Amino acid sequence: MKKILSSVLVITFIFLGFVSNALTASAPPKKGSVLPTITLPMPKDTADKNYLGLTGEGLFKISQVKAKAVVIEIFSMYCPYCQKEAANVNDLYNIIEKDQKLKGKIKIIGIGAGNTPYEVDIFKKTYNIPFPLFTDEDFTIHKAMGEVRTPYFIVININKDGSHKVIYSELGGIKKPKQFLDMIIKLSGLK
Repeated sequence: MKKILSSVLVITFIFLGFVSNALTASAPPKKGSVLPTITLPMPKDTADKNYLGLTGEGLFKISQVKAKAVVIEIFSMYCPYCQKEAANVNDLYNIIEKDQKLKGKIKIIGIGAGNTPYEVDIFKKTYNIPFPLFTDEDFTIHKAMGEVRTPYFIVININKDGSHKVIYSELGGIKKPKQFLDMIIKLSGLK
């Protein structure tokens, strides 16, 4: 009898743990919503800082990036899908930067969920990532984004007054960079 009671108690505690986690976990940002307040360290690299249109030191909010739209990739160095998708995201960056009508209007950043500065640097060097990458070593940003799987893409549209809204929020790769870009252009009102 004690063994059965003990087993029931263990199962009950496990169930309550799952329910508690499910109730406290936030959901990924939804289209039309506002991105959770996230602060990132100002890039040390001058080229990254210039690319984002930022000045000064300390922290910044993603909505402060000087652009009409910002593509945010939540990735992990250890994610094989993120590794495979790196070439597509690089292609997206290159298409944007070569188009004088889009350059400066759409920016891309990556946030390494659970990745240390060393791991993010390895990912950046291994896959020749040309845009700024940031660490999320303690999963703070990952939790604020609903503990999404990787790669996860969020695109925000930034208004002139600094307000913003999420125009895209999806798990998975962009697969075809030109089609993804066309979608961003349409959703952001750039064309």
